[in-house]
Amino acid sequence: MAILTDRGGYRARHGSGRAAFSVPAMRRTAALVAGAGPAGLAAAIGLARGGAKPLVVERHRETPDLLCGGFVSWQTLETIEELGIEPTRLGGHAIDRVGLYAGDQSRAARLPNKGMGLSRRRLDSLLREAAEAAGAEIEAGTGLSAANSDGEARLADGSEITAEALFLATGKYELRGLKRPVGEPSADPWMGIRYRLPASARLQDTLHGAIEMHIVRHGYAGLLLQEDGSANLCMAVRRSRLREADGDTRELLRLLSRETPSLADRLDGETIPDSVDAVSRVPYGWRVREGQHGIFRLGDQAAVIPSLAGEGIGIALASGVQAAQAYLSGGAEAAPDFQRRFARSTRRPVAVASALKRIADRPRLARRALSLAALPGLVGFLGEATRIRA
Repeated sequence: MAILTDRGGYRARHGSGRAAFSVPAMRRTAALVAGAGPAGLAAAIGLARGGAKPLVVERHRETPDLLCGGFVSWQTLETIEELGIEPTRLGGHAIDRVGLYAGDQSRAARLPNKGMGLSRRRLDSLLREAAEAAGAEIEAGTGLSAANSDGEARLADGSEITAEALFLATGKYELRGLKRPVGEPSADPWMGIRYRLPASARLQDTLHGAIEMHIVRHGYAGLLLQEDGSANLCMAVRRSRLREADGDTRELLRLLSRETPSLADRLDGETIPDSVDAVSRVPYGWRVREGQHGIFRLGDQAAVIPSLAGEGIGIALASGVQAAQAYLSGGAEAAPDFQRRFARSTRRPVAVASALKRIADRPRLARRALSLAALPGLVGFLGEATRIRA
């Protein structure tokens, strides 16, 4: 029997002739989904509806409220409805306008259509319900620790499983043996930081119906309300900014507030919680171009759109839907073609969002752009150019 080693390879285990160790039989499944986030659950729903009986493994026992910008676009709401969840069940905060702030410049405009502020816990919980109702099997509390391109994987509890097709939906986190080919790391990589601010009457009044983007040196901060009235403050900054704050995220907030009066005004008097979520080395703008037999890369494992576009959830769901369709029509052999097609479909949204990120990385340029832009038309164009259809 071949078993997975710590390096993601394989070694043979033989009996000695006098006594043999007892080795549990490796489990097998046709479709193994790694991760119960939007990408993995969208794939599971599609696979289950098509009769594939997927197995979903998820490292969190309870549905977590993961680091996320919290914005669900109008296009994404349509995809969620197609997955069997009525948008009214989401209960999120309706958003129909955007506010942009850079130094002393500020502009506001209507979005092309209504979006929603929604926590990952709420979205993922409803998607999980839909996946289970469709017939997907979900094992929570035991994620994958390693896998290889032959579809053989080891779970965190030490057990092993082999699959005809692996749907890799681990988000921004890498799986040993199948890490993303993102190339050489940047000398000053991007990182994501999120605070969830308690509900307050002041923020409810200020942020009602809006998503705000506050541009700072080497980064930006997004702010919106979610379904329970709490405010999601999600920042994308270069690691050097955190070093300036001696690694203290609360001190980083103070530094950013001194640079951006609009952000300082929003946070004035608000309670900053002790808990913070962070992820480092986020490869914004990266897309996988080529696929492997039997490996379907989904969500951030397929394309990482800069967060200011507000389409990360959209890409996750679209990738899951399209991967399930590809597998149902062509099996494991369809993975390379799926990956190439998905790379083409994400090219424009990721390129446009990356151009916006480059502007946001330079506050002077961002202030100049805000002072000159015909914002309503620009927001309309960018709002549609950065969307992706499932």
